[in-house]
Amino acid sequence: MNTPAEPSFRQSVDIMFNRAVALMDLPPGLEEKIRVCNATYTVRFGVRLRGQLQTFTGYRSVHSEHMEPVKGGIRFSLGVHQDEVEALAALMTYKCALVETPFGGSKGGLRIDPRLYEEHELEMITRRFAYELAKRDLINPSQNVPAPDMGTGEREMAWIADQYARMNTTDINARACVTGKPLNAGGIQGRVEATGRGVQYGLREFFRHDDDKAAAGLSGSLDGKRIIIQGLGNVGYHAAHFLSTEDGALITGIIEHDGALINDAGMNVDAVRDHIKETGGVKGCSQGTYVKNGAEILEAECDILIPAAMEGVINLHNAANVKAPLILEAANGPITAGADEILRKRGCVIIPDMYANAGGVTVSYFEWVKNLSHIRFGRLQRRQEEARHQVLVDELERLAGTETGQKLSPGFKEAYLHGAGELELVRSGLDDTMRAAYQAMSEVWHRRNDVHDLRVAAYLVSIDRVAKSYRAKGL
Repeated sequence: MNTPAEPSFRQSVDIMFNRAVALMDLPPGLEEKIRVCNATYTVRFGVRLRGQLQTFTGYRSVHSEHMEPVKGGIRFSLGVHQDEVEALAALMTYKCALVETPFGGSKGGLRIDPRLYEEHELEMITRRFAYELAKRDLINPSQNVPAPDMGTGEREMAWIADQYARMNTTDINARACVTGKPLNAGGIQGRVEATGRGVQYGLREFFRHDDDKAAAGLSGSLDGKRIIIQGLGNVGYHAAHFLSTEDGALITGIIEHDGALINDAGMNVDAVRDHIKETGGVKGCSQGTYVKNGAEILEAECDILIPAAMEGVINLHNAANVKAPLILEAANGPITAGADEILRKRGCVIIPDMYANAGGVTVSYFEWVKNLSHIRFGRLQRRQEEARHQVLVDELERLAGTETGQKLSPGFKEAYLHGAGELELVRSGLDDTMRAAYQAMSEVWHRRNDVHDLRVAAYLVSIDRVAKSYRAKGL
């Protein structure tokens, strides 16, 4: 029996886009304009390392400029290629529209294994890549703003920002050319945790909707729910940490590159991460039973499955065996189009990637705004807010003391008198964004009889917003 051909990542994105636009009344020309990638730049540059010249290949794709700047991460991986970058850029367009950040979609990648290079070598490579992009305005605060992605982080973003500033010495907004920077280089509190925190807020919002929970055969709250995480990188770690420590969820499975851990009683995520840092993998960790073939655990019993690493991990070969009633796509494109169809027919509810991992770009938006305004969030109003609350507390204590001799509890006073700083404001803004975006998706899902899942609902909301932006431009 021949296995059907698996669509590529880019084909999967197009298939899902076509499913949505088939339910819309868009002029064919506008539909095509939204679907296609505007431009992809390929660069091959040389860096002299270890006594010889090495040539590297990088990409920067711009999918849609219905709003500018365009936004999207830069990943460092040997698996980077043009189709992948263009598919990710398209997802960024729809993701930014869904969470109402004023960006078009872009994505970048460098074909490199960063683990093979010393830090100073990686800095040379990153700066040269940034130079090649910046001189073509593919890094620019008002045109194209990268961010971290797989294989990159705060360190690489700081190098890129500094390289841009060296090339544009009089640009007062130079720090806004990239987001995901360290705090001391113009970053914002809460950015490192942002995507994982967004996963948490997205799941919380899902569990506030009884009809949506019922569709997945779930009930109650996140407390006690069994969760399997695939990939304990930045996104997977923070999602697992927050869900287990703040919402009472049980992390019963953790899948990494060298295998997996399984423990029905739940695991201490921090202990697992520390073990990975020490040994490079999960093998030998005392938190759970080690399973050499980690992919098997994607098919294990659980309430929620969170693929948080690579695209295509749930595909035609294993989709029929996945038992989770609810899957949240913390990674980009972890479920192929073919697998998506199998899972939907079985009744599995999928919270799609364009929503589930939008926490990163949302907080990147806050960082970009901070860089352009040149002031940290909360600096102007925090103490005034505390002073205003203190007036109310003093008056309540005066009235209470007059009649009963009692005072307000210290715990209440401390919590109420605490003015919101940058981190609290970032988390508040992210929570509000994830709630509003989910409600927009859920409304379409339940209002329209021809929409049977959250992914199509998300595409409908996003494409409609992009279309309206193009129409406003006169297209």
